Amino acid sequence: MLEEGRAEGMGVVWATAYLDEAGRCGRVVLLHEGRMLAEAPPDDFLTALHGRVFSLAVPAAGRRKAGRLAAVDPAILDVAVEGDTLRLVLRAGAAPPDPAALGGTALTPAVPRFEDGFVDRLATAPAVVPAEPVRPAGDGGMAIEVHDLVRRFGTFTAVDRVSFAVARGEIFGLLGPNGAGKSTTFRMLCGLLRPTSGSARVAGLDLLRAPAVARARIGYMAQRFSLYGELSVAENLAFFARVYGLDRPAQATAIADALERFELGAVRTSVAGALPLGVKQRLALAAALLHRPDILFLDEPTSGVDPLARRAFWARIGALAEAGVTVLVTSHFMDEAEYCDRLGIINAGKLIAIDTPAGMRARVRGPDLPAPTLEDAFIRLVGVVQ
Repeated sequence: MLEEGRAEGMGVVWATAYLDEAGRCGRVVLLHEGRMLAEAPPDDFLTALHGRVFSLAVPAAGRRKAGRLAAVDPAILDVAVEGDTLRLVLRAGAAPPDPAALGGTALTPAVPRFEDGFVDRLATAPAVVPAEPVRPAGDGGMAIEVHDLVRRFGTFTAVDRVSFAVARGEIFGLLGPNGAGKSTTFRMLCGLLRPTSGSARVAGLDLLRAPAVARARIGYMAQRFSLYGELSVAENLAFFARVYGLDRPAQATAIADALERFELGAVRTSVAGALPLGVKQRLALAAALLHRPDILFLDEPTSGVDPLARRAFWARIGALAEAGVTVLVTSHFMDEAEYCDRLGIINAGKLIAIDTPAGMRARVRGPDLPAPTLEDAFIRLVGVVQ
């Protein structure tokens, strides 16, 4: 639609935090902290990156550890997860690292993309986050168990006999087109919506029989609605600490820890509604973790934030998973889905595919699509059942 308008002579100004969108523009103005860093066609951002972008193959079980090692390597400017590989952008003049030293098996050159050029212009070090306190191991069972879950609204079936399980410490993504049923499934597992039939267990607790007890084991983060904009950072944390049932000493300890771990001390008296989106995101995550939940539900958690803030956010989520926190995330964005250990695709109320990101790509790989992206896989798999 926009291309048609441009062809007719209409000028288009597109403000976005998603660089795959920016890369399609004729000219890009890069702004950071109120300053213009660059103005050029997208391809001009790639000139300095040739020979500096690599793909590091890593074992699935060692992906997060390899990411941490890469983030502290002085030769590496940026680290991004792409399913079963890490995408590395080297600093100018740096030699490629030894893949074995990062826990990888092979290092191969990759084609630069516009997002790499954005990161290169900012020249910001990769996100490094502190390790999380390890959660108790529990009984060794699945953290989330869903069997034949159904939700009807009148005669309309929004979720139709969905079944899956999520292990402790796993990051599991629910993907699907708008109206597919993923948000309804998500709300049922959070205890916000009662199923019509079927069963759902969260942290070993039956959501139908003990919803309040189950919710106490859950942290929930919704990017748009989980904060009170008129309250300060400290007041938001205090409110959620009380909601999660922490006593006064525990509240004080949890809030102090959140302010430190999420780098919110400098803005503790600032009104939440006036904060930059990336800081709001950190505050929302800090609030969801005040009671040290076993399971964290993330509903489109990085909607609208820039790539650097997304990297930092997912570094924190990876640290939580390594500490034993189970993460269930819904998203429309394939770069978020790459950080998941496994994905479930819901379409027309049914779970149509469940696999690792690499497995999803393998399902659609063929002569006409030899190197499919996760977006390619999603489009193909959803199209098969429409």
